[in-house]
Amino acid sequence: MSLYEKLVTRQECLSLIGLGYVGMPIAVAFAQKGIRVIGFDLNKEKIALYKSGVDPTQEVGNNAIAQTTVEFTSDERDLRMALFHIVAVPTPVNVDHTPDLTPVIGASRIVGRNLMPGSIVVYESTVYPGCTEDVCIPILEHESGLTCGVDFKVGYSPERINPGDKVHRLENIHKIVSGMDRDSLEEIKAVYDTVITVGTHPVSNIRTAEAVKVVENSQRDINIAFMNELAMVFDRMDIDTNEVVDGMNTKWNALGFRPGLVGGHCIGVDPYYFTYQAEKLGYHSQIILNGRIVNDSMGKYIADAAIKKMIQTGQTPKNSKVVILGLTFKENCPDTRNSKVIDIVKRLNEYGISPRITDPWASPEEAMNEYGIRLVPFAKVDGADCLIVAVAHSEFRSLSLDAIKGLFRDMPDENKVLIDVKGIFPTEALKASGITWWRL
Repeated sequence: MSLYEKLVTRQECLSLIGLGYVGMPIAVAFAQKGIRVIGFDLNKEKIALYKSGVDPTQEVGNNAIAQTTVEFTSDERDLRMALFHIVAVPTPVNVDHTPDLTPVIGASRIVGRNLMPGSIVVYESTVYPGCTEDVCIPILEHESGLTCGVDFKVGYSPERINPGDKVHRLENIHKIVSGMDRDSLEEIKAVYDTVITVGTHPVSNIRTAEAVKVVENSQRDINIAFMNELAMVFDRMDIDTNEVVDGMNTKWNALGFRPGLVGGHCIGVDPYYFTYQAEKLGYHSQIILNGRIVNDSMGKYIADAAIKKMIQTGQTPKNSKVVILGLTFKENCPDTRNSKVIDIVKRLNEYGISPRITDPWASPEEAMNEYGIRLVPFAKVDGADCLIVAVAHSEFRSLSLDAIKGLFRDMPDENKVLIDVKGIFPTEALKASGITWWRL
């Protein structure tokens, strides 16, 4: 009997290592198919929330967490009950933009210490091509004393979950799967096919699967960098970038990318994993790194635009009250990891400005722990001289310009500065409002 058959008949169980925005929905999905799932995370507070029926990621919701049969634990010894392991821990970058493999190395050691003969270990964490075989497998072998290919098998299936996206979900996104040999690939494909409604897409080897992940996000990063560069040029030309994009999108082959801040755990990180390995092989990126430079500069560019507008209206920026709406890396999502809004904050700090920040989606605890930012409840936002709408949360999109005006201090409309980063307000309405405004 195959491992897949043992899983679906509950003779064996599956484990998820890392229960964040990626790992937790996968664990819940497998449990919903009747598979016994061990959900492991080192964060005891997170495990306690899951056990109490609370979903801090808001990916599947509290009801799904309360009803799931996933056995949540922070005790690594529980992993010994599983023979199919999925590693879904974050893979950030260091300050110098080199890969920070600390989480995936730590997870590999934990799995290795508790690895049983006959197991399959599948990595979902984003890594550069070759990392699974060159870094992870040796750790698994060292910690377990087992031999890869003989006592256990390894595969790679890059995560494609889009945090906050309620349309493109785990089950309707094609899943790339790979294995170290044909037998492991067939097992891994069969297991994932139980939860991926639209089906899996097998590739020939692990390195190819690793490359798929970093390349698909590098492609998006480069396209957004192109739009950001256009936005900076169009700003000098007094042309509205979004109007240009709207016109361009009337052609069938337009790609529809728009300018903006590029953060998060994928697009703002994955290109560095790809270029890191390319550099090791003697190739210096001509396009990808330049795209990263453009996108990483947008926070400063937006802050500088706000300063210019404040000066134009007669404000003294250092004495102005600046309020930023939004901290998460994208709209309608509580994920603050690698948020580029912080780049706006840091640039304003250089001018001696300490902005107040509000975000109905972000966790106040995470904002403080990660960035040292004390979030302000939206109900207490008032008296602004400059308002920067940095994240297009639905709560902010629903605000009328009259409501926006109410967030400023009592002064003539032309002295109120509104920075509409995502272009959520129509240009004609902005012009009619009398507010001094700017957007990408």
